[in-house]
Amino acid sequence: MLRRQHEFSLQFQEIVDGILIVLAFWLAFVIRSLGADTLFFFDGPIPPFNEFRWLLFLIMPFGPIVLELQGFYTAPLQKTAWKSLGQLGRSAFWLAVLIGGCVVFLKLAVPSRAVLLLFPAIAAVLLLLREQITNGLLRRRARSGRYREDILLAGLPIDVAQLRKSIDAAQMDEMNVVAEIDIEHQPISELVEALHRHSISRVIFAGGHSHLNRVQEAIAACEVEGVEAWLIADFIKTSIAQPTFDSLAGRPMLVFRTTPDLSWALLVKSLIDRVGAALLLVATLPLLVVAVIGTRLSSRGPVIFRQLRAGRHGRPFQMYKFRSMVMDAEQRQKELEAHNQMSGPVFKIDDDPRITKFGRWLRLTSIDELPQLVNVLKGEMSLVGPRPLPIYEVEKFENTAQRRRLSVRPGLTCLWQVRGRNKVRDFQDWVRLDLEYIDNWSIWLDLKILAQTVPVVLLGLGAR
Repeated sequence: MLRRQHEFSLQFQEIVDGILIVLAFWLAFVIRSLGADTLFFFDGPIPPFNEFRWLLFLIMPFGPIVLELQGFYTAPLQKTAWKSLGQLGRSAFWLAVLIGGCVVFLKLAVPSRAVLLLFPAIAAVLLLLREQITNGLLRRRARSGRYREDILLAGLPIDVAQLRKSIDAAQMDEMNVVAEIDIEHQPISELVEALHRHSISRVIFAGGHSHLNRVQEAIAACEVEGVEAWLIADFIKTSIAQPTFDSLAGRPMLVFRTTPDLSWALLVKSLIDRVGAALLLVATLPLLVVAVIGTRLSSRGPVIFRQLRAGRHGRPFQMYKFRSMVMDAEQRQKELEAHNQMSGPVFKIDDDPRITKFGRWLRLTSIDELPQLVNVLKGEMSLVGPRPLPIYEVEKFENTAQRRRLSVRPGLTCLWQVRGRNKVRDFQDWVRLDLEYIDNWSIWLDLKILAQTVPVVLLGLGAR
C-alpha cells in the first residue's frame, strides 16, 4: 500500500479502535454491575460510572498508541491471530503500567478492580474481531481486482524493470500496470495518448537513467492533463516547487499533484455526497413520481435518458437524466450545429426545438437532473464538481489543458451553475470556472456552492 494511503487507513483504524476500547470498558462496567448480585466472584455494589471517567480519558487516546507501538497495525495481512493476541497482551500490560503509575504518583483511585480485569478480555475480543473483518475486506478487495488503480510506468526499460522488481506482491494487488512508456525513445504524444486511452490517474516515472529534460517534459504533459505524476526521487538532490513526498516500495517519491490530496476532507466530501444524495432522493420522491408520469404521458420514448459521459480522468460512465427531448434528439443535433451558441466543443442553443413541452418544465426546474443522484450514490459523480460532458464532446477538446477539468469527479452543480450557467458562452470561461473550483477546493467551498444552488434552482436562473 502506498505510504499516504497506509497512513490514512492507520488513522481510521486507530479512531475505530479507540471507540471499541471505550465500548469494551463500558461493557466491563455493565457486566460487573449486573453480576454484583448473581455471580459469586463479584462481591458488593459498584460505584457509578462517572467515577471511572479518568480511566476513559487515559485509555481512549493511549490505547491505540500503545497498540501501534506493539506493531498491532503493521502488516495485518501477514500475521496470525496468535501474533495479534500477543501484541494485545503486551499492550494490556503497558496500559496497566500506565494506570498503575497514575494511581501511585497522582493518587487516583481505581473504583473497581473487577472492571479492570474484565476490560482487557472484552477489548481483545472486539479488537481481534475488528481486525479479522478489516483483513477479510482487504483480501476480498484484492481478489476482486475491481479496486485496482490503473497506472502507467514511464522511463527507460532498465529503470522500469528495476522498479517492477522492487514492488512486492501486496502492492501489486492494488495497482494494474496498463502500459509502459520509454520516454527517451517514444514521443510524449504517445504518453498523452496512453493517458486518454486507459483513463490513467497516476503515472510513475522511473527516471534514473533518463535525461532530466525528457522527464520534465513528460511531467509537464501530466500536469496539463491533471494526472498525478510520481517521480522516483532518490537521485534528486534539489527541491522542486510545491512537490509532495510519498514512497513506493521503500523508495522516496516526488509527487506533482494538481488536485486535492487524499485527506479526511475528501472522506467527508464523499460522506456528504452519499448521505446527501440518499436524503435528496427521499425528499424529492413526489417530484420523481410527477416527472415519471409526465414524461411517460407527454411524449413517446423511455422515461430515463442514458448517455455516456466523461468521469474522472475521462473514464466513461452512464449518466442518467429524465428525458426532456424527443426520441431522435441526438440524430437531429447535426442539423442544428450551425445555431450553436457556445464556443468550443460543447453544443447549446436557446429554445432548442428538440425539447418537449413537459421537458422544458423539467429543465426550468432542474428536475431532469435528479436521476443523477443515483450516479452520486454509485460514486460516479459528486454533488459538487465540474459538469460531466458527453464523450464525443471531450474527444473534440481543442486545448489539452481543458482536460484538467476531468481530474476530479464530475458533479451535479458547480461554479458554472451558480454564476449564470447559460450566460457563459465561451467554453474557455467555463473551463476557467472549473479550474478555479479545483485549485481552491475545500469542504467550505462545496457547502457554499450547494447553498448558492438552491435559489438558482428554485428561481430557474439560467435554465433552458
